[in-house]
Order: sequence, then C-alpha cells, then structure tokens
Amino acid sequence: MARSLDGLVLSPVADQAPGQVGTRTRFTYHQRGGRIWAAYEGGDVVRGHLVGTREADTLDFRYVQLKRDGTTSSGHCLSTVTELPDGRVRLDEKWEWESQEGSGTSVVEELAD
Repeated sequence: MARSLDGLVLSPVADQAPGQVGTRTRFTYHQRGGRIWAAYEGGDVVRGHLVGTREADTLDFRYVQLKRDGTTSSGHCLSTVTELPDGRVRLDEKWEWESQEGSGTSVVEELAD
C-alpha cells in the first residue's frame, strides 16, 4: 500500500473542461485510518471539499465545489493510489458528476517540494 495521504498537497497534471479543476487547483489531503478528506481551491474553483474512505490503495469519495461563476456542483470519484519512482503519490481518478451530466478520468500528483 502506498503511504498515507495525510498532509499531502496534490494537483492535476492537466486541465479539465472549463469550470472544473485544473493545474492551478490544489488539494490538501488528510487521512485517519480508512477515512480521507480534503479541501481544494484554485483555477475556476473557489472552494471544494471531498470526503470518503480508503481501502488499501482505493479511494472512494464524494466531492462538492463552488465555482467562480457562483454555481455549485457535486459528484463521486474512485481513485487508485500509486507511488511514483521519485516517491511522490499519484491518484488515477475516475469521476462522475451527480449534480449534472458528465464523467471522465484525471490524474492528480503530489507536488514536489
């Protein structure tokens, strides 16, 4: 199992569609046992939160966010946690909106010091 996510700051490696998270978005993760949560912001996202569980190297969480245009949205995500050769953490994500149409995949990586 990859190391704990507690205290890690991660960011997407590529921009998603407009109005979603992108390379300027920063996620600050926390983990206590099998529970995970994070706050995020940046780019088109003013504030976002996610909460869920971790079992081995699988994350299962729900997210909600407020965008700069004043709209809110929410969804569900399953992520696989891996450790990169340089020791940083990577999340390979499969997400789906619950408040609107759409789904996709993304990659989020721990920022280097």
